[in-house]
Parts: sequence; C-alpha cells; structure tokens
Amino acid sequence: MTTSNTIRKTAIAGSLVLASLMPVPGLAGGDSIGAVYTMSNAAEGNTVLVFDRDLVGKLTPAGEFDTGGLGTGAGLGNQSALIIDPANRWLFVVNAGSNDVSVFAIGQDDLTLMDRKPSGGERPISLTYARNLLYVLNAGGGVGTADSITGFSVGADGMLTPIPGSTRSLSSADTGPAQISFNADGDVLVVTEKATSRIDTFLVDSNGVAGPVNPHVSSGTTPFGFAFGKRDQLIVSEAAGGAIDLGSVSSYQLGKDGSLAVISPSVGTTETAACWQIVTNDGRFTYTTNAGSSTISGYRVDFDGSLTLLDTDGRTGNTGKNTGPLDMALSNDGRNLYTLNGQSDTIGVFEVKDKGGLAAVNSHIDVPASANGLAVR
Repeated sequence: MTTSNTIRKTAIAGSLVLASLMPVPGLAGGDSIGAVYTMSNAAEGNTVLVFDRDLVGKLTPAGEFDTGGLGTGAGLGNQSALIIDPANRWLFVVNAGSNDVSVFAIGQDDLTLMDRKPSGGERPISLTYARNLLYVLNAGGGVGTADSITGFSVGADGMLTPIPGSTRSLSSADTGPAQISFNADGDVLVVTEKATSRIDTFLVDSNGVAGPVNPHVSSGTTPFGFAFGKRDQLIVSEAAGGAIDLGSVSSYQLGKDGSLAVISPSVGTTETAACWQIVTNDGRFTYTTNAGSSTISGYRVDFDGSLTLLDTDGRTGNTGKNTGPLDMALSNDGRNLYTLNGQSDTIGVFEVKDKGGLAAVNSHIDVPASANGLAVR
C-alpha cells in the first residue's frame, strides 16, 4: 500500500514506540460504515492496514499504522492474528517476528498505538479476548522452544499486564498450533494443534488464570480454525494434511469442565485444505475457506449443533481461480463476509444471503504478499 500522503506522528516513551496516523481523507466520510483490518506481517516492520468499508461491503484503502514490532514475512499457519474487542475499543495484533503484542485504540478515523508487551513466549500467532482478559498463543515449538499460552489483563487505558501463573504449555513441545479462543462466557480456552490432531481446553478461573492443558483427540486430522456457535457449540475445520478433496468440518459440545463431545464428526467439504472457520452472528450458518480449492464451504448449523453441507459440491462461494483464501471475517451486521486470499494477495468480499448463500461482490483489493489476519468492525 502506498502511504506517501500519510502523516505519521511518533512519540517515544522508554523503549516503546507509539505511532499513529493523522486522519486519512475518506476514512469516516461518505458512505463509510466501518473498517476492515489486516497486518502486513513484514519482517522489516509490522503494520496494520486499514480499509474503509461502505454499505455494500466494498473497500477503500484508508491508512497504515506501525505496530512497533516485527513480522516474519511468511505464513504463520494460524487464525486470529489480530482481533477487536466486542466494544470496538481495542485492536490487538501479534508481532511474530519480535515476540510481542501491540494494542491500538480504535478511533473514528485513526488508530493509536497504546502498548506493546512481550507475548510470554516465542512466535505469537493467535489472540483471544474476553472479560478484560487477553490470551496469546505462542508457537514457540516451531522456532526451537515450546508451544504455550499466556494471559494478560487489559486496563482501561489499553495497557497490558501479564497475569502471574497464566503461562501454560500445550500437549507437547511442538504441536503446530493454529488458534486460541475463549468460549462465550470467557471461562474456557480452546486451542487447536495441527501436528498432533488434538484440541486442547483450559479452564480459566475468576482471576483470569488458565489451568493445566486438557487435550482431546480431534474427530478429523489437522484441526485448524474454529469458531463458537450458540450454546457452547464448537465448530472446527479439518485440513486433512492438505489431502485433495478431503477437507471437513466437525462440531462438538463444550462442557463447563472443558470436556468435548462430538456432535457431527468430520462432515466433508469435498474440497481441499479446509482451514479458517467462522460462524454467522445468529449461529445458523458456518463457513470454512478451502485454501487448496479457492472456495468457501457453507454449512447449516441446527439447534443441537449438527452440521449439514449447504451445497452438495461443497462450493458455497468461489474466491477466484488460484486465490488461496485464508482468514475470514464477518461484518458486525452479518451482511458481508471478507476473505484474505493468500495466493492472489487480495481481500475478497461476499454478501451473505438469507439462506446462507454467498454472492461475490466485485471488489478485490490488493494487500502485501505477507499479509496475515483479518478483523472487521
């Protein structure tokens, strides 16, 4: 993205670099109803890229903001590298190349970097937030240490404070983790392990401290992205090691004790490399991106969490030939679905139909080849 017309303001407090951009024309004007965020994940300096979105979901470049940390310049095999809290106050971002996490305050027409703290491990790749708690998933096993999670309390000013005793190891040292997320009540954490085909749960006490890992065998191989439906129903994509046309999605009932009971085991997408998972705001539908097929598979989610493929060929949406869709995000009103396309280096836009269908909006916008993560407000 070109930012030559962007004015940066930088202040240095100790070792923390606080960087923000002046308002960008068009960010909050006209038909703007929100924004889409991704990160560059650039090794020379990570940035957040902001895109203004209009009433039909189309995007317009609206600024770029330094995180103060470093990316890796390569894929992270993850979901939820940057997230927004439910009140749209804070944007949290991983810096996988410098082993830290940045916090931005979300303004009407800018972002302001409020804090940057060590992630509590190495190679942070995924984040989750609930009850003024932020948990980080560190994929340290991939760089010679160990995979772990660490918790932080989030202050009213956006500052992060590490929670003593919250760092926990995953089921083994190098699990190929993909995502971390709280359940709706914020008292259970879930982590997927691609390399071991396990799903970990951690109980979180009233002080925000996660208990020991409780690993579960995944219904299918290579559990990757996941999302929660209603009533603590957990819906998980299964990449099947990238085997052709063997991607699938499973649903589980998450117990208050961290247990997992299979509801629908490995319902096939008929597509390749099911990886990133989202659920609609009303809980009626769930979607997975098929990175190897450049498609999106949609499922109906019944009241009990059972899954039914919406289209017999598994192709509810097409992102375009050789686009390689990765992360997804839904707008707050549930009207638009966005995909980060790793092969074409674009963000794609879809309209979500009443019965779960997806209609492509002719609006693809370029992003850096190293871009990672997607969040919408």
